[in-house]
Amino acid sequence: MPISRVYPGGSEVLKPRKIIFSRKGFDTSSGGCPSPILPDGRLLSLPIPDTRSKVRFGDIEHSGINLSDPVKALTKGRLDGASGAHIDPDLNATAIARQPGWRPVFGQSGAAQGHLHNQQVGAGDLFVFFGLFRPVLREGDGWRFDPASPARHVIWGWLQIGDILKVDQADENLRHWAGYHPHFRWSDDPSNTLYLPQNRLEMGGGTSLSGSGCFKHFSSSLQLTDRRAERPGIWALPRWCFPKASGEVPLSYHGRTDRWRRDTHQVVLQAVSRGQEFVLDTQAFPEAVRWMRCILTSNATLQD
Repeated sequence: MPISRVYPGGSEVLKPRKIIFSRKGFDTSSGGCPSPILPDGRLLSLPIPDTRSKVRFGDIEHSGINLSDPVKALTKGRLDGASGAHIDPDLNATAIARQPGWRPVFGQSGAAQGHLHNQQVGAGDLFVFFGLFRPVLREGDGWRFDPASPARHVIWGWLQIGDILKVDQADENLRHWAGYHPHFRWSDDPSNTLYLPQNRLEMGGGTSLSGSGCFKHFSSSLQLTDRRAERPGIWALPRWCFPKASGEVPLSYHGRTDRWRRDTHQVVLQAVSRGQEFVLDTQAFPEAVRWMRCILTSNATLQD
């Protein structure tokens, strides 16, 4: 059953009060390498490995590519099509075979879910999924990372929250179409939570975007990493995105002021190396809504 459809306080949500930058997909710790940016610019976010998952990499297809081949090539055989894949967030309707009634879905649990709860994340708030990506080259029948192109953090998807449900309270209909989802393997965790999207994106000003989706192609506006940086965790953000004199910090887990630096036309952030969910409060930083709306709508034609 839904926990909430409105933001705490009871008022209707017309735009996100919280924007959550959610780190998802392969990286050097989970998977062992970045996800690929294909030679034609397609983004191929690889779900992290999961031995408990019912879904295998060989079951998943994105942009016409079965994930078995790139996963095996880029991990140098450590993983292959038979390896379990933590397909979460699951945003692409055509990625695997679906049961009737399927909806995009994202799960969270443990300390990360506790952080979302403590930050009062609720219906109408916006998850912005980013991950570690690096361009690849095609060689014969395989893939390899382009040695001339470094890894970078890139936004690859979004989900504006419609319903929030505890896995332990899921009804039979939800279990029927979502039973494949990896968070149904964790029934012993009372914090285990699913987020389902709104039908349409609501961010003020009107958009024609779905309430969730993923981007098919890379563009510079989706890149968080400063293009001059030597490490992916050095981000280039808008000028307004800087800690306030009154103490508000744009992103949770980034309270140290020495992580933030004003540059000529941007703010440079040294993002924390670990952590999954970084929450931005748009009541303190209202410019964030227009910024994110511009990023999403300008890439609408690239939607998968």
